[in-house]
Amino acid sequence: MRIYGSTDRQSVEFGSGAVTGAIGDSITVIPLVVALALLTDVSLPHALVAFGAFQVVWGVRYGLPVSVEPMKALAALAIAGALTYAELALAGVILGVLLLAIGLTGTLAYVERWIGEPVIRGVQFAVGLVLLETGIGLAVDDPLVALVGVAIAAVSALAGHGKASALAVALVGVATALVVAGIPAPRLPGAPPTPGLGAALTRATFDGVVAQLAMTIGNAALATSLLFSDLLDAEVTPDELSTTMGVTNLIAVPLGGIPMCHGCDGVAGKYAFGARTGGANVVLGAGYLVAALFATPALIAAFPLAMLGALLAIVAVSLARNVTDSGNRALSVGIGLLALATNLGVAFLVGIAVHLAIERIGG
Repeated sequence: MRIYGSTDRQSVEFGSGAVTGAIGDSITVIPLVVALALLTDVSLPHALVAFGAFQVVWGVRYGLPVSVEPMKALAALAIAGALTYAELALAGVILGVLLLAIGLTGTLAYVERWIGEPVIRGVQFAVGLVLLETGIGLAVDDPLVALVGVAIAAVSALAGHGKASALAVALVGVATALVVAGIPAPRLPGAPPTPGLGAALTRATFDGVVAQLAMTIGNAALATSLLFSDLLDAEVTPDELSTTMGVTNLIAVPLGGIPMCHGCDGVAGKYAFGARTGGANVVLGAGYLVAALFATPALIAAFPLAMLGALLAIVAVSLARNVTDSGNRALSVGIGLLALATNLGVAFLVGIAVHLAIERIGG
């Protein structure tokens, strides 16, 4: 097994796998970033610049097809209107501090023991339900357009590209927007937005932070570390991943980016599409940086919202189905349903309490 530290890394290669592998991570990123740009005050050009820059940085740093994708719990809450842009940004900064501290002190395993796998699956299920509710709300405004989106996803799945179905819908939506608004002239993003973080110290921000922390520890640190070992025989420790996620958010969010993580699904997607080194990151990062030049407000406004609803529903189902892998499905489903009835933070904390009680009784 190869161990990747600051001086020992795999070379960055640019074969055909780097180009096709770049698609694997964009499957997760593009749908959620487009939704955030359409439904919140997130600046799409600045978000794309942040994704582009850190795809390149961590691809070169690790020499592996590491993922850089949105923090899904926070993204889902913002898309659903439960978090303002300022609350989203503050949550990203707070998580940046927490992840950096956890990574540098090597305490990730201790934190993970308190959370438990069924709780992490429950948060994933809850995020899926939140996105599904939002997607249905958008789709009913124009059912015909939404059905077109569903049909595109179905064709993609029947063609053997089920994992890329959401990306296919997003690309058709972008193509539609280009037809309506025309191809914009390229322009630099300009100064980043400046949300009022002082007013964002709210319960909603706290709930978002604690819920996202569960997904980040489970999906982005521990699962990603294991996936690198299983797929590429490379050892990247969970604490190292936590550290680089902390650095990413502390730099990117103040510059107009959105909260980001190293999700295991992005790594799996890149690998499935042929990526074996950080070359896929460099290719994808360059693509994001070019796209940022054309992401104008007029183009974003022309994206069909009902198709966005179908897009969110597809992403929601992909997330929610992870509940089938839970070691305690009843608990995980209960967390998801409680999140809909109350909020994600309350459901997360109740889930931890129930999980620990079950562990104590079982022990």
